[in-house]
Amino acid sequence: MFDFSTRTHILLALTLPSIVLSVAAATVSTHGAVAPAHVAVDATDMDLLEHRNLAIPVQGVKAKELRDNFEEGRGKRRHDAIDILAPRGTPVLAAGDGRVAKLFTSAAGGLTIYQFDADERFTYYYAHLDRYAEGIKAGMPVKRGDVIGYVGTTGNAPKNTPHLHFAIFRLGPEKQWWKGIALNPYPVLARQ
Repeated sequence: MFDFSTRTHILLALTLPSIVLSVAAATVSTHGAVAPAHVAVDATDMDLLEHRNLAIPVQGVKAKELRDNFEEGRGKRRHDAIDILAPRGTPVLAAGDGRVAKLFTSAAGGLTIYQFDADERFTYYYAHLDRYAEGIKAGMPVKRGDVIGYVGTTGNAPKNTPHLHFAIFRLGPEKQWWKGIALNPYPVLARQ
């Protein structure tokens, strides 16, 4: 029979992965996206993302230059994305294969792109774009590394700090481009 201390360690070992995922996952609430009710994130989501070999979505940026600001505050909300600093006009790349789900302009995100992955399990969200790539339109397929836009400061981005606001969220069963559960892109992109 286990003593209290041993049972506590076993319980912690069994529950720690779900606690870590709870901290790493959050309801998408930035730039107009909201979460569906009662959607859980499991280890499968992060495993799938890690095995997709996603591209860093800003041309020329190296993994060591990324900063994890997923959990930083933005006013009264959590960031739920990472900001990738780059000069205005730097090409923004499709992080993975899939299709453009929606081109959208909002007060917070400015010019944005919502891209579904090939399985339509995840959305890759690109915000504060200066402009879209020539010919980009909703519904078109994209491949990892395709130029889809250019870094800018549209929306509520500081005008002197061009960057890409990049988020990943898991879609709900309805596959609504504006709804999902936020997943931290930093650990996935920083592994490169």
